[in-house]
Amino acid sequence: MENSKEFRFSPTGLAGRQRVWQRVFEIMPGAVSWGIICGMTVLSAFFPLVAAILIIAFYIYWLLRIFYLTIFLVLSYLRLSVEKDTDWMDRVRNTDKIKDDMGSWPKKGRSGSRAKDISEKFYRKDVENLIRSRGKKIHSDDIYHIVIVPIAKESGEIVNPGIMSMTKSKFPTSRILLVMALEARAEEQVKRDIREIGRRYKDLFLDVLIVEHPDGIPGEIRAKGANTTFAARAGKEFFSERNIPLENVLVSCFDSDTVVNEQYFACLTYYFLVCPFRCKASFQPIPVYNNNIWDAPGLTRVLDIGSSFFLLIEATNPEKLVTFSSHSMSFQALCDIGYWPVDMISDDSAVFWKAFLQFNGEYHTVPMYTTISMDAVVGESLWKTVVNVYKQKRRWAWGVENFPIVMRGFMQNRGIPLLTKIKQSFKLLEGHVSWSTWAFLLTFVGWLPAALSLDKEFAVSVFYYSGPRVAATIFNLASFSLIASIILSFCMLPRRGKKVSLLKKAGFILQWLLMPFTLIFLSALPALDAQTRLMTGRYMGFWVTDKIKSGKS
Repeated sequence: MENSKEFRFSPTGLAGRQRVWQRVFEIMPGAVSWGIICGMTVLSAFFPLVAAILIIAFYIYWLLRIFYLTIFLVLSYLRLSVEKDTDWMDRVRNTDKIKDDMGSWPKKGRSGSRAKDISEKFYRKDVENLIRSRGKKIHSDDIYHIVIVPIAKESGEIVNPGIMSMTKSKFPTSRILLVMALEARAEEQVKRDIREIGRRYKDLFLDVLIVEHPDGIPGEIRAKGANTTFAARAGKEFFSERNIPLENVLVSCFDSDTVVNEQYFACLTYYFLVCPFRCKASFQPIPVYNNNIWDAPGLTRVLDIGSSFFLLIEATNPEKLVTFSSHSMSFQALCDIGYWPVDMISDDSAVFWKAFLQFNGEYHTVPMYTTISMDAVVGESLWKTVVNVYKQKRRWAWGVENFPIVMRGFMQNRGIPLLTKIKQSFKLLEGHVSWSTWAFLLTFVGWLPAALSLDKEFAVSVFYYSGPRVAATIFNLASFSLIASIILSFCMLPRRGKKVSLLKKAGFILQWLLMPFTLIFLSALPALDAQTRLMTGRYMGFWVTDKIKSGKS
């Protein structure tokens, strides 16, 4: 990064102009969101005609956007379905055989399976792009993986299924280093559980390191990024002692409940092999919350399915894709940028923006058409579940803390083209503002002109009578997208060992009736809460989601 010595990817320790600009940009997202909500309310009372026109225009834009996103959601799901049965390890071996041109590519006829034929076309395109780029080619035998699993209060019951799933990998586990990043402040029972897991699986991996992260290191906050950074440094030392080049190592940071399929590391290796800019890229799978989906309340399922849909849509446009939750990247790149931020909450997205600035905008997220499975939020009671979901979504929405830092970075970095800065700044701001305002605009604000209007002329105008009808028509049209979402949500459900009753299946349809509640109170409101806290300087601390294993499934 140009001027990198002057810039710190951190919200703390700033002075002078840097501190002023930090506060200006911290205020901006919340001010814009509140300005839209309050502004539309004031317009509805004093200028109802203007408000009605703006609301109808917004409804039309929203409808077109929904149709647009639904199309790409379906396309992305179809791509995911196409790759569902791909033998990624076989594809890795075939990629190793291809040298400098396509002449070594085995000639194959049609397989008889449309999915396999389509998958083969994507494969050929990937390799053609690699050859055309003249990027450095490496052999899969030289690739290693380091998997970092941060643990704060998760018991062995939570952690063990994910570790066990890694042992079934088609990619040789003898080249996978498992690092369990254990917080020193964790309870003794948690430490005993993790040490037992380490002993149980040590011989099945390249090695298993249990790294205890000391509490209270100066400059750090109690956040996952501080823990994983400490563990990553231990991993770097491990590979350096064995003279394994870091550019040949992929680092994956998984949540403690992440479960992978047997093809996951082979799939990740393939995407790393065929990526021309592999040392300047992150690799993002599609997260699904299927570990306990059959036992999770409907409001949790709707939100978590929505998160999976969001990543599926973003995968169709890699230029807009930012790392989320469990992801992977070049270990060399991670070391080059100074690891994850140790004083921020949103480490999964912050590491992308940190790399984006460090490499002058030449950093990308590569979508992986494979899934990883995690736990949906489940509390000890329905109310506890609601509270936990709210806190989790607010923590995700705290990703808005990236905005002021990225904006400061753009101001100082002269190596990133101006147009790229504008596009990325707008994308980052618009994403957070729409998250916190759209549900309110659609549910409440749209009806305010008729309810609050002080203008008697508006009460007899065409807009007064036609506005609600136009809104109803738009919502009816949007129901086609809702139907598509319901169908896809069923398609993405995991198989269950025992038969599922019709009542249970009906519940998976009726849960979508909870959307107005969930979108407002468990999505938009937490986002607005996070932006307001940032705007007023009431900074959040890291909250670890409670994990509860149900024995019902």
